[in-house]
Amino acid sequence: MGRKIGAVIGGYIVMFLTVFITFTITYLLLGAEGSFEPGTYEVTTIWLLASIILSFIAAVVGGIVCVAIGKEKKTANYLAIFVLVLGLLFAIPELTSEDTRPTVRDGSVDNMTAMTYARQPIWLTLLNPLIGVAGVFVGAGLKDNKEEESA
Repeated sequence: MGRKIGAVIGGYIVMFLTVFITFTITYLLLGAEGSFEPGTYEVTTIWLLASIILSFIAAVVGGIVCVAIGKEKKTANYLAIFVLVLGLLFAIPELTSEDTRPTVRDGSVDNMTAMTYARQPIWLTLLNPLIGVAGVFVGAGLKDNKEEESA
């Protein structure tokens, strides 16, 4: 049981770090003008696409790590449930609370400010947990396939 818990925690930490690093790099490459609509904190279509792709890749890597630590493919089921539940819990404030973040952006902003004030569509907030679950299962399948090929 300890190995499964460690696998879920390890997989999630890798997902978190992958998202943080890849989103930071993407923001540095796109800059504020490429990441946000002019004068606002509303994200651009290119940012939305990058977000979906990078989130999926992070979840794939998390699924691979989870299976590697857990030593069996079904351990990824626990990570997928964790990702789904946590994603839905993070979505609740977005869906239920009044948004008090500023809407007007003055020129370029640093990465931390961008992360704090960015406004993504509600549909993406709801889609993110599903992207995570799908990515975890794809990653688990890749890890499983690699183990079978080496056996």
